[in-house]
Amino acid sequence: MAVSLSSVALSAVVARLRTAGCVFAEDEAEVLVSSAVDEAALEFLVRRRVEGLPLEQVVGWAEFRGLRVEVDPGVFVPRRRSEFLVDEAIMLARPGAVVVDLCCGSGALGVALAGAVAGVELHASDVEPAAVRCARRNVGSVGGRVYEGDLYGALPGMLRGRVEVLLANVPYVPSDAVRSLPVEARLYEPLVSLDGGSDGLEVLRRVSGAASDWLAPGGHVLVEVSGRQVDQALKIFASDGLFSRSVEAEGWGSCVVVGSMPFGVG
Repeated sequence: MAVSLSSVALSAVVARLRTAGCVFAEDEAEVLVSSAVDEAALEFLVRRRVEGLPLEQVVGWAEFRGLRVEVDPGVFVPRRRSEFLVDEAIMLARPGAVVVDLCCGSGALGVALAGAVAGVELHASDVEPAAVRCARRNVGSVGGRVYEGDLYGALPGMLRGRVEVLLANVPYVPSDAVRSLPVEARLYEPLVSLDGGSDGLEVLRRVSGAASDWLAPGGHVLVEVSGRQVDQALKIFASDGLFSRSVEAEGWGSCVVVGSMPFGVG
């Protein structure tokens, strides 16, 4: 049950959040108030947010494509722009499809897809133990399984050649640009979830390079990149034998590159 505050007390919370640099202070105040059972709990939540923790880690959940996804401290927070990647994947997934969510973090992307496409066989993996623990609760709630390890190395061999839709929300921030990210990302999210190497595409290259071993004929791998990286990402997929295309969400700042396995291959 949410704590009840006077308008004066609520305004004070908003002012503290705004002073701390929270752009959407009013919206965040509402989330914090709705998550607190009493004023002491609210003070604790507000203090942690003012200290810089991401809102989603403070309250323990994030809204993603209409779902409430659990997010633990130290786990990458799913970005709303990544809903576009899921939307594109949903259009490619048939009912009952074998779906893999690599670099799954909290598991939000795979869970959202499973909630929209009936009967999918969902598997997910992440190299971060904290993410795996968190994702097991979220992915397990829709009947999926989560594995700990580095990319494909975490997956069971029985998935080779069977994956119809592969979501890979790989890190794509160039190493030199990580220091310019917001403090809440730099300090409270794992570096491995942010740093994509010298040009931001090192993890994408690894995903693309082994995709043909895991995708079913006609299967698809989808990744999110920045607008500056689209052309190079398309070339990487094409060089690994995938038909590649890109789509962009106007107003979201989200670019998705899709690599498709030719039929008759695999």
